Formats: sequence, structure tokens, C-alpha cells
Amino acid sequence: MKTLVVALSMSLASSAALAASTDQATQPVTEYQYGVHLDIARVVQMTDLSTFCGVGPARMTYEDSQMQERTIEYLVWGTGCKNDY
Repeated sequence: MKTLVVALSMSLASSAALAASTDQATQPVTEYQYGVHLDIARVVQMTDLSTFCGVGPARMTYEDSQMQERTIEYLVWGTGCKNDY
């Protein structure tokens, strides 16, 4: 139970940091749907996955082949998990 509470706390903190870091973005955020083709020419910015453990939201801002900047949000497993027993 302690691990679950810590993971949820870290995930919520990560979500708040993610929201703060993307407030300056003016383009709409698209929610990723499985099977959607992404036209990615260059990745501009990605969420730091090492700041949380467990499943949480992440965002990637990229330029497509038309040089339009887009942001997509998706769920991902954070890489900040530690094996502390």
C-alpha cells in the first residue's frame, strides 16, 4: 500500500510539473489514440520520465513534415522507480 501511495503522489507531482511546463504552449494538445499515424519530422520537447514511477501522462512536442508544431499527450510508465524495500 505504501508503494501505491508513493507512486500516486509522484504521478500527481509529475502531472503538476507537466502542466506548468506546457502552459507556455499555444497549440492544442491532442490525446494519442492507438493506431494513429504520427507525422514526426523533429522532436522539440518530451516529458522527463525519470521524475515519476508508474503509469502517468507524458507529452511530446514535435514538428511535422509541414514544419507545424504539435503536442500529443499519452500514457507511459515512468522510469523513476526504485527498488527500495
